[in-house]
Amino acid sequence: MIDYQVRLINFPPGKAKEAVTENEDGTYTIFIEAALSREKQKEKFFHAMKHILQSDFDKFNADQVELDARNTEMTLDF
Repeated sequence: MIDYQVRLINFPPGKAKEAVTENEDGTYTIFIEAALSREKQKEKFFHAMKHILQSDFDKFNADQVELDARNTEMTLDF
């Protein structure tokens, strides 16, 4: 089971619309742009979850990590 929390925040203009961090206790925090539509927020959430599920925090090549996350289809049922 993955332990995570989601925070809706206002990113600075022109910056990323989503970010995810691994916390010291092994949980994750997903930050999503609050001003996005609900549908776009869901897309950003799925993108962040891909990074978590693919163990991207253990990888060193950030460009490849992002490419892999964009090319992986994912569906989550809640």
